[in-house]
Amino acid sequence: MPTIAICIGSACHMRGAHGVLEAFRALLEKYNLTAAIDLEGNFCQGRCTEGVIIKIDDEIITNVSQDKVFAIFREKVLKEGQP
Repeated sequence: MPTIAICIGSACHMRGAHGVLEAFRALLEKYNLTAAIDLEGNFCQGRCTEGVIIKIDDEIITNVSQDKVFAIFREKVLKEGQP
């Protein structure tokens, strides 16, 4: 099962990790993917200056904000725009 992990450590929390987590949760519900994809919070990913950090399977994505979530979701989860 694919996993979306969002850092909720101190630095990422201060940069809006809760909003990022909630945005992903809402999209998973909207697209009926809550049973197909694990959504979890993690503590420090060791890249505190690049937060909010998310990891989709083995890919780390840095500097994520709530307004970037939909584009990331479309590309990485729905696989839109990929050959």
